[in-house]
Amino acid sequence: MKSLRVFPAKSFDIEIAAIASDKSISHRSAMFSLLSDRPSTIRNFLRAEDTLNTLQIVQALGAEVEDSGSSITITPPSSIQEPEDLLDCGNSGTGMRLFCGLLSGVRGFFVLTGDQYLRKRPMKRVVVPLRDIGARIDGREEGNKAPLAIRGNEVLEPFDYESPIASAQVKSAMILAALRAKGRCKYSEPELSRDHTERMLRGMGANIETTSKNGRYEVWIEPLKAPLQSLDITIPADPSSAFFFAVAAAIVPGSRVVLKNLTLNPTRIEAFRVLEQMGAKVQLIQKENIYEPIGDIIVEYAPLRAVEVSQNIPWLIDELPALSIAMAVAKGRSVVKGAKELRVKESDRIATVVENLRKCGIEVEEFEDGYAIEGGKLHFAKVKSHGDHRIAMSFLIAGLVSGMEVEDVECIETSFPNFVDLLRQITEVRGGN
Repeated sequence: MKSLRVFPAKSFDIEIAAIASDKSISHRSAMFSLLSDRPSTIRNFLRAEDTLNTLQIVQALGAEVEDSGSSITITPPSSIQEPEDLLDCGNSGTGMRLFCGLLSGVRGFFVLTGDQYLRKRPMKRVVVPLRDIGARIDGREEGNKAPLAIRGNEVLEPFDYESPIASAQVKSAMILAALRAKGRCKYSEPELSRDHTERMLRGMGANIETTSKNGRYEVWIEPLKAPLQSLDITIPADPSSAFFFAVAAAIVPGSRVVLKNLTLNPTRIEAFRVLEQMGAKVQLIQKENIYEPIGDIIVEYAPLRAVEVSQNIPWLIDELPALSIAMAVAKGRSVVKGAKELRVKESDRIATVVENLRKCGIEVEEFEDGYAIEGGKLHFAKVKSHGDHRIAMSFLIAGLVSGMEVEDVECIETSFPNFVDLLRQITEVRGGN
């Protein structure tokens, strides 16, 4: 089990153009290429464990994958093929849940599995609504835990599904199933979650309409009558990965960072808005808007003040661990509410944030759906990642103030392989076992 120790940093002023490519869009680009009958070209694909696993699954389903180094070309099969082996999603809940939707309407037998952490995560949130429209999915705990076995059914029923939660993964799984249903489908959620799936599939020619009605976000999906257009996309940098360095600049006095070529999709930059509410100086500069709005974000240090976070939680769910580090040094009592979804991520992120901040000498109150953090002075501690890449990176960033040792950091490879290299531009980092 590898550990890393990070040392307190002096003020810094850097520009980072090597932020990891967007994980969500990379996953979807590989998967959605299977919905076309022509080769798709994907530039700046994230070469991290989770997304490379998705690429291998696409290949196992019959696609030809050519990697030139600067771009990946995926030539889809005439029809998705039944694989000879298990389909390993690694640590990716996105991969497993979206493939459930994609494969439910495809003839064949498919088994999705993952690492020890993914096999503990709940899957009924997608399995149950998919079963209700005719999908045949089984797994441990009546289909709640992987491995999941899917016997594809080519006669999925049209649906009108009202999701009790706002989840981009559930929404995407149901949209992908709807593309192979016998009629028009409707999906709604209590508030807008990440909308990459709708944007990208519309860009490929899918008939998808979105509306807001009675306070709910609605998606109307027509089944495919022909293969979609191929993708020709450059993946932008991932704002949830960039946010670690935004927090770094916000908590180290006198610091500034320019984060280059991020997606500025409103559902992806809410954490930067919260950091701005806390007092940090944040500037957005849009450069283009084709599949996604893309541009730079500049963050500068300023004394932080406490904030209450209870709105747009689906837009913040990945960044809340890093945001908790900013809250830990802010003046006053910060509160996070309505974030029960944190309980079912790569770790129980409410429990792991609370446990680790207390080890750092910060007063924290735990709720079922969040926590309250009394800002104070971070102290050096030896903390555990619990196999969660965002917990590992968040507490390494905390070490820029107090020093920190984080155990089990191999998980960082799942989403941000060059994170530690970038961190070394700011301060000393030592590795050990």
